[in-house]
Amino acid sequence: MASTPPNGKICYLEIPTTDVDVSARFYSTVFGWRLRRRGDGALAFDDTDGAGAVSGTWLVGRPPSHTPGILVWIMVDDVASTLDAILAADGEVVDPISGEAPEFTATFRDPGGNVLGVAQQ
Repeated sequence: MASTPPNGKICYLEIPTTDVDVSARFYSTVFGWRLRRRGDGALAFDDTDGAGAVSGTWLVGRPPSHTPGILVWIMVDDVASTLDAILAADGEVVDPISGEAPEFTATFRDPGGNVLGVAQQ
């Protein structure tokens, strides 16, 4: 029997960018997101847990979220090493690591100018 996603679950993201290929490379490199071409030819992504629980695409022409209203958080194994990967992939640290073991957070700006968070539990 096929499972049905829970009602109210966040399932899809549209991420603003000025360059889809640059943003796709950033998220694939830093977070391991799997890239794919949709039927309409747009470049899309799927999360890394194999469940396809969250997917999305990048959009040109929509302004980036320089200062977040809703802040999207990405779960990572290690915030410190993820920030190193973000910097190496041309991202920027906005707010450095904060929190207490074992829970740490930080925010970053992607190459498209969007501010997102990373969280470690």
